[in-house]
This record gives sequence, C-alpha cells and structure tokens, in this order.
Amino acid sequence: MIERHIDKPLLGQTILVTGASGGIGAAIVERVALEGGRPIIHYCRDEHTAETLLERIDGNGLVLQADLSDVDGPFELWRKAVDFAGRVHGLVNNAGIRTEISIESSPGEWRAAWQNEFQVNFFAAADLCKEALQHFRTEGGGRIVNIASRAGQRGSASDSIPYAAANAAMINLTKSIARSFGREGASAVCIAPGLVRTGMAEHYIAAQSGEAAMDEIPVGDMAEPKEVAELVAFVLRYGQDSLNGATLDVNGGSHVR
Repeated sequence: MIERHIDKPLLGQTILVTGASGGIGAAIVERVALEGGRPIIHYCRDEHTAETLLERIDGNGLVLQADLSDVDGPFELWRKAVDFAGRVHGLVNNAGIRTEISIESSPGEWRAAWQNEFQVNFFAAADLCKEALQHFRTEGGGRIVNIASRAGQRGSASDSIPYAAANAAMINLTKSIARSFGREGASAVCIAPGLVRTGMAEHYIAAQSGEAAMDEIPVGDMAEPKEVAELVAFVLRYGQDSLNGATLDVNGGSHVR
C-alpha cells in the first residue's frame, strides 16, 4: 500500500514519461517529481539535456534511451523501465513529431512521411500501452496518459495531415483502453493540447501567419508547458478513476466540442 500525502499526491509512484528531455515532457517530469513521484525520463538523442533534467529533480529518477522510430524501441524501453523500477504505476505517452508533407510529393516520400509519423506518434504509444496494460494486470493497476493534440479532433493544415491522423488515432486508442480494461484497474486519459509554447509550436507559427494563429485562440496566447504538466499530474493522482476515457482539452478555447 502506497502512503498518500496531501502535499505529495504522487509519492511512491514511478511514472515513465516518453519524449521527456524538453518542452512538455520536461515540464511533466518536473511536476511529477514536485508531487512526490519518481519519473523515468525517456530520451532519443539528447542525453545531456535528459541528464540535466535529472539533476534538476535532485536525481530522483532515471534516464533511459530508446529510439521510438525503431519498431523494437518501445518494447526495449518498457523492459528497461521495469528492470529499473520493478513496478511502474503510470505511463505518459508524450513523445511526438510533426511531419510536413505536401500532396505534391512523390508516392515514396508521402508513404515514408506517414509511416514515420505513425510509428513515433501512434504505434510506439500503442506498443507501450500494450506492455503497460499487461504489467498493470499483474501488479495492481495503473494509469495511462496519452498526449494527443487539438489537431486530432479538428484536423490540421494541408501539410500536416499525417500528424492530425496519428493524433486522432491516439484519442481513439485511449477510449478503447478505457472501455476494455477499466474493470481490471487500468485506466486511460487523453490530453489534447492546442498550441503550447514549445519548439514544435514555434516552428508551426513561423511557417504560418503568427498573428492569425494567435487570433484563433480566445485567451490570446499559447499554453505554457507547465499548464499541461499540472493537468497530467492531476490525472495521475489516486482518486481520479472517473476520468477514465476522457479527452481533456488544453487549447484556450480555439476548439470547443
């Protein structure tokens, strides 16, 4: 039994966070640690940034490398996480890319873009969910938080159709897990941010009309990574079982369902 503390609601929980070396992922790691959890920091290439993040949370965690664009990468990452922790209480599928591809591209380029987008943004998450669900079945339950996007609900610009499609699949995956495994103690929640102040969003705004992108956000600005991180940590808390299957929007009112 994990002792619960009001000021440390995630105390005793080990949480695997993918794509955790920067942006939203790093903010999630810091928030999980602040609330008493032990984050497993996944990175693909930037080991230095991941190690620096571990130092910022006083070393209370672990840094693990895995290439999620490789079909075996997600399974290797999960094995490493369980070898380290023994018990993993939560999985946050945050890793993601945004591929720009035109319908004018060659068939080979078009297909490669779709395959890469889905491998990193969806297939890797699905593989990790599979491993997590089996682990939760035998270890007393757990929670999955899938980070998708506003684009998964409303579509995206013409040059990022694969990105929107992969995120729509992530939202549906979350619903299926919630309906299928909730009675076994494994719950899943999706968080769908709009523009968040990260490198990916800055690149998007630079490619679009920055003023137009901001004009469509009623609150007048992008979200900060810490806003998403605070919500992730809240979802991971014990006592939030009834959020199972929900998709939570963090988009400043730019997409209202």
